[in-house]
Amino acid sequence: MAGETIITVVGNLTRDPELRTVGSGSTVVNFTIASSTRTFNRNTNQWEDGDTLFVNCSAWDSARTSLASNIANSLAKGMRVIAQGRLTQRSYQAQDGSQRTVIELRVDEIGPALSRATAQVTRQSASSGFNGGQQNGGFGGNNGGYQGGAGYSGGAGYGSNGGYQGGASQQAPAAPNNAPVTDPWQTGDSGSNAFGSYGTSDFGGDSDEPEF
Repeated sequence: MAGETIITVVGNLTRDPELRTVGSGSTVVNFTIASSTRTFNRNTNQWEDGDTLFVNCSAWDSARTSLASNIANSLAKGMRVIAQGRLTQRSYQAQDGSQRTVIELRVDEIGPALSRATAQVTRQSASSGFNGGQQNGGFGGNNGGYQGGAGYSGGAGYGSNGGYQGGASQQAPAAPNNAPVTDPWQTGDSGSNAFGSYGTSDFGGDSDEPEF
């Protein structure tokens, strides 16, 4: 939409995302990103943190996406993220009766920062198109290659755990002798979680703002 202020913020979550359902039945998630500047001090030969910008963020589920639910299920306090969205302003009445106005980031896209971490992406299921781990159409996810209603069946060397899968009975040709036994992209770092290790220092307390 024309005239909107779109920004990108890189920082750490100060708390676990809070998922809730508002009176209208919509699902929203709220969280805060702390973004700090870093400068190099030539006197001490060390990097030092500068001022910290705390950005209150919100995201919503819609008929097309489950953004709010995905954020709550994927991100946690301390994780470093990259978020892009639109700056919005809203007013509310505080518990002491005063009227307050806040500016927050309405998140459109967000994901973990991979500069110091790794992540494993799981595509959500759908009835057609690109599907993660589904067998009803489109491209398969982690457990196979092409999957559909016709074509080759079985056969090693065509996918992670299987090859072309479908309803036809024609046997797939044998894989060449030099085909890789396993998919190297499926092998992760042993002993590490999906998002790496983060600090858990608290950047700020929960807001006393009322629900939407």
